Amino acid sequence: MKHTFWLFRLLFILLLGNGLIACSPDAQNASADKLTDAASAKEVSATQETEKPAKSAELPEVIVLVGMEQLMERLKQENWWGEENRDEQLTVPHLMIARIHPQWRIVAQDLPVPQKKEIFYRLMLPLVMHANEMVLDRRAKLLQARDDLASGKQLTNAELEQLRQAAVLLRVMTEEDAAALTLSSPELNSMLDDMLHKLDVVPAGLALGQAAYESGYGTSRFAAEGNALFGQWTYGGGGMAPQQKRASKGDYGIAAFEWPFDSVRGYFINLMSHPAYEDFRRLRAEMRAAGEPLSSLKLADGLVRYSERGQEYVDALKGMIRVNGLDIADDAVFRDEPMRFILTEGTPEEAADMKQRIADAADSGELAEIIARMRLE
Repeated sequence: MKHTFWLFRLLFILLLGNGLIACSPDAQNASADKLTDAASAKEVSATQETEKPAKSAELPEVIVLVGMEQLMERLKQENWWGEENRDEQLTVPHLMIARIHPQWRIVAQDLPVPQKKEIFYRLMLPLVMHANEMVLDRRAKLLQARDDLASGKQLTNAELEQLRQAAVLLRVMTEEDAAALTLSSPELNSMLDDMLHKLDVVPAGLALGQAAYESGYGTSRFAAEGNALFGQWTYGGGGMAPQQKRASKGDYGIAAFEWPFDSVRGYFINLMSHPAYEDFRRLRAEMRAAGEPLSSLKLADGLVRYSERGQEYVDALKGMIRVNGLDIADDAVFRDEPMRFILTEGTPEEAADMKQRIADAADSGELAEIIARMRLE
């Protein structure tokens, strides 16, 4: 069984949305340094060595469903459907999607708008929450490193290398300056402060609103063809070409990603590192210092430069968050359960075939390798 087959067929699901606002080049997010390459090569999750693939018995469950009816029924069985009680903390099943199927754009045309929206948000939220868990894990390590230095404890060479990689990724240092760091470098403390300023969570409601806005609830060509959910630009000819490309903006394209989670990770890195979003990071740091909860609506004010539309974009984004009640996701938590994957097939026969292929890949170790490539740790 060839690896490429699984890369394009394994773990896909129809990501649904109403397509009212399509992703367009107007949603420029200033990713002028080939964000796709940076996210692939040196994302925050790469500050640790890749673990060896898990054994078959330790692999996440892969749920295979047939069509929209089974998908809807499954979400109801998971108690992950319908209006939420806003007086209670939102608890979220750890269900992860791994591909936006190109055919969903056709299916979306026949679905009621509220249903399309709800499915999009229900399936998008676990990706965002998983990214925030990764951020908090790495942030805790930075805090520990700062405490260790303050107490006179020296970092290990492995810890120093992790800090070098993260410093470059977060644009705290150039590669040359990071490579020159030593265990006794006096700038380590200030570097850690700068990294902690940048490395922090993105409120889930804000991420949901931007994903819906930029991808038209997952209906854009860029979402279908490249798992692109946030309209991130890339330069140098590596991205997907817009239909109406503006010569004045240079050789840009829309960044494509192997998995939807890669798009989420790239979006997080963009907000954490790019100079255009320092207002966002400043607002976030001020709220954290004051002990305030990180609010989607308040932090949206720091994204005036996310789009060429400026304040008009921010106002529209905040309206989307309010109308859809997305701020309920800001303090959502995962349910106490293991991570699972979910996918759909068109017919019972295709579903049975996929289940057998997954079982075979699990036994051979190939499934573990593919999940490792998704970099969810």
